[in-house]
Amino acid sequence: MNEYTINDEYGYQNYEYLDAVIERTLKHESVSNAVFSIIFVGEEEIQNINREYRGIDSVTDVISFALEDNETSPSEVRVLGDIYVCIPRMKEQAVMYSHSEKRELSFLVVHGLLHLLGYDHMKSKEEEKIMFDLQDEILAAENIID
Repeated sequence: MNEYTINDEYGYQNYEYLDAVIERTLKHESVSNAVFSIIFVGEEEIQNINREYRGIDSVTDVISFALEDNETSPSEVRVLGDIYVCIPRMKEQAVMYSHSEKRELSFLVVHGLLHLLGYDHMKSKEEEKIMFDLQDEILAAENIID
């Protein structure tokens, strides 16, 4: 059984649909017995995290901290890590890309979760295509397409 928490430090409160998106992602990746957290934050917090851990002093939309470096046995609980989502940046991007907030937040959570599961779009164009195609597939399967 997978367990995750959503810590809404920002006070967004409009994310009940994420359960289905998260479950779809985990099922697609055959993940069971995993725990992780999703934390909604503001611009100042995400900028501080980005500066401290990535050396980039700017606001970003999502940052993932994977705790797992390799495969575990099927009987062990997988502690995947944490996903930080900047709610103000998510809202800006929804407008900029002409998406709903539901679509943009779902995209960012799937993106962050795939990073926790080992995907890395920064390695190569091929890896980027694989990851972004998978994100689109998961969102389409949940009928989150705008």
